[in-house]
Amino acid sequence: MILAIVRRIGATAAPTLAAVVVAACSTDPGAASPAGADAGATLDGCASLFGRPNAKTGVGADLCRPSCSCGGKDFTPPDYDAAFVRALVEGYALSTPTAPIAGDPYAGPAPKPDPEGTVCGVVLGGSAGQAPRPYDLVTYATEAEALAAGARPTHFGRCGACSSLANLAVYVRENDLAAPVRECGLQGGGEAANVACLEQLGFERPCAEAWYWDTVHTKEQCLAVCLAELGSPYQLPDGTLNPCIQCDEEKSGPVFKAVAGRTRRNSGLPNSLCRPCSEVRPLVHAY
Repeated sequence: MILAIVRRIGATAAPTLAAVVVAACSTDPGAASPAGADAGATLDGCASLFGRPNAKTGVGADLCRPSCSCGGKDFTPPDYDAAFVRALVEGYALSTPTAPIAGDPYAGPAPKPDPEGTVCGVVLGGSAGQAPRPYDLVTYATEAEALAAGARPTHFGRCGACSSLANLAVYVRENDLAAPVRECGLQGGGEAANVACLEQLGFERPCAEAWYWDTVHTKEQCLAVCLAELGSPYQLPDGTLNPCIQCDEEKSGPVFKAVAGRTRRNSGLPNSLCRPCSEVRPLVHAY
């Protein structure tokens, strides 16, 4: 029925609707979870998932909560408040801004995964009390290496387009990015308008471009699946991802993670998309 609605809308409006449908499925993709697994138990043996569910998630606090205590991992992140978010934006300045993304990152093969243990660290410059305080982003082989160098780990995996503290602020502030990203898709206007809209959410341009290209690629690879899931909860009652989000994870996730660097999972941030504890990296943000 959705396809029939698209046909009635007409050829001009259909691409916009398609972009909106797929944008709703672009929820911070990363390494894909196995399809069809019982994410709450079978996948990693944990009794609950890590996240902060809302009305669109499809599961409640009985299956998903903002903490992990399972398999040797005992992690409950702080509740980062508005003052913390404001400090990330106003209190720090990246010394060397991240370069814009030059063309479609999905045009070539997916980059190789990072070696296990890789972290992106914040190296503060200037002096305490300086505002904004300059900092650099440096990729380290291990968390221990980053700490020994005086860096403060900000996420696991290499540094990328979304690794800055300003982009972290967006991830902390927005528990559910699907709705605002969908609104950007509704505006139409192609790449420039979509990226500009994502920047209005607080994303710096390279990170906004990473999200834009993820949406474009997912539309190419997953449109039929995502049209069928229009309006569906993000997750099934057992915690597994709906087919649209699962397709996004499998088809677009590896490149997005390599290009963006930061995801909510590798930054230890709960959100409306609940994840197995085995996929979450425990990390407390203090800069």
